[in-house]
This record gives sequence, structure tokens and C-alpha cells, in this order.
Amino acid sequence: MFVDRATLFVKGGTGGNGCLSFRREKYAPRGGPNGGDGGRGGDVIVRAEMGLTNLAHLSHQRHWKAERGDHGEGSDRFGRGATDLIIRAAIGTLVRDRDRGNLLGDLRADGEQIIVARGGRGGHGNTHFKSSTNRAPRQFERGFPGEERWITMELKVIADVGLIGLPNAGKSTLLSRISRAHPEIADYPFTTKFPNLGTVVAADRSFVVADIPGLIEGAHLGHGLGHEFLRHVERTSLLVHLVEAQPLDGSTPLRNYLAIRNELAQYSAALAERPELVVLTKTDVLGSVDVDDRAGALARALGREVLAISSVTGQGVPRLLHAIVDRLWGQADEAELESPAAPVTAGV
Repeated sequence: MFVDRATLFVKGGTGGNGCLSFRREKYAPRGGPNGGDGGRGGDVIVRAEMGLTNLAHLSHQRHWKAERGDHGEGSDRFGRGATDLIIRAAIGTLVRDRDRGNLLGDLRADGEQIIVARGGRGGHGNTHFKSSTNRAPRQFERGFPGEERWITMELKVIADVGLIGLPNAGKSTLLSRISRAHPEIADYPFTTKFPNLGTVVAADRSFVVADIPGLIEGAHLGHGLGHEFLRHVERTSLLVHLVEAQPLDGSTPLRNYLAIRNELAQYSAALAERPELVVLTKTDVLGSVDVDDRAGALARALGREVLAISSVTGQGVPRLLHAIVDRLWGQADEAELESPAAPVTAGV
């Protein structure tokens, strides 16, 4: 199960109570106050951890409460502070206050963390209230309650490259070709229901590619879970827009390309300005002349270069990897990318 949203109630631990105590010994019957302070309550912390790919582990527990601090004791012994409560999250998780809507933290790297509910301070023992006029104070403080709030956690995958396009444009097949990721692949729309990540190594460079579930017209309005899918593209540095060379529904590559571009622009002007490579896919079903004609026609209509690939045969894939590395880091050595069948290591 893939979960990229979670709403949790978090509460910091209550501080321990201060102690009301007096020193009473055989030769010091009025030794004065010696009540220790209570310990601090535990904080609730959200921490990003490598290895987690979504928030599914949070779906069965909505309330998270840290432990309270220990109470103070006599002989000026302070209570032990409580252990912090750690909520593990996937890298790329945004944490917000549900009611106020403000961003509490953006966890972009392994080990980054944010305190979402601070524990309460321990209460003072009666030693704190001793004075020249109050030599036997009977005042003490109870522990203070911890912070509490509802938070929302929203995962936006962090990837260098985002594969976008209509359903069945060949995104999952390409990801499985260039990485060791194993997304579900089938000949029907919306096979991919959540983002898949794969790590690609090419020209001595490593980058993460995200296979974004297929978008449809109206995605910016939420149609076909458009909002759920589009937000996963927001962190990518480069978009690779896959367009089927011979759509089975009778549409054209140009029409399908423009439909997705319109959805990106309607959703986010900044996203529409993101660098993009246009790739004609599934060219193995066409002859070489037809491939050149269709790629050339689309390139002329868009006024930009259009690459053509077949993820099944590997044709054109090395050139695509070269173009990706070139966009991300500058010039790459094409000789290092010549083997189309060399899947490229390590999938996430």
C-alpha cells in the first residue's frame, strides 16, 4: 500500500511534578526544604529516514503522545527527563500544522528532523521557593503540559528527473529499462497508481528518476487524482515528457503533448517552466522512416528537438540518457552510454 498523506494528533509529554520535601535528620530537625524539580516531558519529533518510500506505516496510528517526565524527589533529586518520541517519515515529507496551515518543516535529507510538539517543563520543587522570609516553603509546581496539535504530513517525492505523460505512454517500461526498479507494467491505462523511483547510473553520474502516474485532461482540477500525481513532479529538476508515437485512440502525438502541457501550466506556472525533454515512445511498432517522419513533424510543430526511443528494444535509450546527463550536469561522453541494454544499477 502506498500512502503519501497522513494526519496525526501529536502531544508532547507532560513535565514531572516538583517535590514538596524537607530535610529531616536526627541532628537537623529543621534542615530546610529539599524537594527536587520534575523532569521535562518528551518532545514529539518527525525524522526523515532513508529506506522509507511512503507514509503507509503511519496509517494505523493517528495519536502520538510522548512520555511524561519523572517527578522530583526529596534530597534535591530531580526527576528524569522523558525520552523523545520519534515519528519516522520518508525523505521528501512536508509537515504542516493542520489548523493553521503553516509549514513546520520540509524534510529533504536523511536524518533531518523537526520538533512538532515540545514536552512540558517539569515543575519546581519547594527548594525554589525558599527565601529569607519563607524558610519552610510548602509551595511546589506541578508539571506543565506539553504542546499538542494536529499535523498533516505530505510526501512529495524527491527526484532529479520526472517521467510524465498520458496513461500508457511507456513511463514504467522506460524506468524498468534504465534502472533496477520493478514497476507494474501492463497494456491498460493507469497501471501505475503511485510514483515509482529508480536510481540510474550513466556517464559516471547517478540520478533518481520518478515514474509519475499517468495524467489526463483536467488533472489540474483533480480529475484522475491529478493533484495527487502532479505534486510529485514539483521537486524534480528535469521533466522527460513521453508521447506515444502511434496512439491507439486515434489522437496525435502533438495533441497529447499539448494536453499534458496545458495541465502543467494550469496547475503551476513554475512547473510549466521546468526544463523538459520531449520523447517519442514505442517506436518499435513503426518503421524507421515513419519514426523519423513523426519525430520530425512533432519537432517542427514544437520548434524543439524530439527524441525517439523504444524501451522494449533499447533503441534511442543511450541518446536519451546522454541528453538527461547533459541537462543535469553539462556535456557527457556518449561512448559511455552506447550500450542500450546496460541497465543501469540500483533501483529504489
